[in-house]
Amino acid sequence: MKNKKIGIFGCGFWSQFQIGGWLELEGVEIPAVYNRTLAKAEAIAEKFNIPKAYDNAEDLLKNEDIDIVDIITNVETHEEFTALAACYGKDVICQKPMADSFEAAKRMKKVTREAGVKYYVHENYRWQPQFRRVKAILDSGAIGKPFRCKTGFNTAFPVFETQPFLAELDHFALTDQGSHQFDVLRFLFGEAESIYCETQTVNPTIQGEDVATSLLKMKNGVICVQEISFSSLLEKEVFPQTLLLIEGDKGSIRLDPDFYISTSTSEGTTGEFVSMPKYPWQTDRLIPEPPSIIACNHNILQDILGKGKAETTGSDNFETVKLVWAAYRSAENGAVIKMESFDS
Repeated sequence: MKNKKIGIFGCGFWSQFQIGGWLELEGVEIPAVYNRTLAKAEAIAEKFNIPKAYDNAEDLLKNEDIDIVDIITNVETHEEFTALAACYGKDVICQKPMADSFEAAKRMKKVTREAGVKYYVHENYRWQPQFRRVKAILDSGAIGKPFRCKTGFNTAFPVFETQPFLAELDHFALTDQGSHQFDVLRFLFGEAESIYCETQTVNPTIQGEDVATSLLKMKNGVICVQEISFSSLLEKEVFPQTLLLIEGDKGSIRLDPDFYISTSTSEGTTGEFVSMPKYPWQTDRLIPEPPSIIACNHNILQDILGKGKAETTGSDNFETVKLVWAAYRSAENGAVIKMESFDS
């Protein structure tokens, strides 16, 4: 079978991981990359032995024989590039967050549907090995029927040093991390019935919120408390890890720092470290991301090839997008938002 050819849009910080992840898979090649600054595109192309570099996205689409566009640009450009790729009949993979507004996300779904192209969102947190293991334990019935979950992404790591544009976003913590955290909750427990959220801006040098605390009631009855903070100086800095505790009527699952999982039942507690494969293109701190990027890419590729079903289609991820913007609506109005009636 002929390789699927992927054109990369965006050569910023995350592109090195996304490209590295693609090149770990069979049946994939990357003929060209685009970045608005040509020097950045050329640097990434040289690093990964990619033949062509462009500073005009449409020129890439006109000149290169590609099947898929992988959009790794800043969020405010996602809608523009999704529409452009769809216009050229290319399948689209868009990095999370899908869009910089709820209305833009709806338009992106519409334009890809009308163009008849496949549309995916690269949401890789649910593919992190520790979350797949937690899900397996949960599905085994070891802790019985879950009734409450607490997840926390709490850090003081200087994310603005490597991604300075984050400090300029009007919406930050919920779009950047809520996209991940709410999607993990959906992966573990299914869809949400309602959400209540409070946001705070602790760091005076940034535009948007850097702290968010959300309470979600899932349709299966589980109550989830979800914490995000980029201003929490703690005893141990575990960025970018998410910690969690799931309580069930027969036991509990706890995910601690360094990917250690404890499962407790009436028979006692068992513990295990979840191993993380390593790759030459990753950094020392970003440990669970590389294997999750590869797993997410593989899942999407199998769907494109007709060999499997993708978890993070545009339609599926739209349910995560709805939670993010419902959380903002809740924080603005001080109200519980019912998801079945939330549309804007």
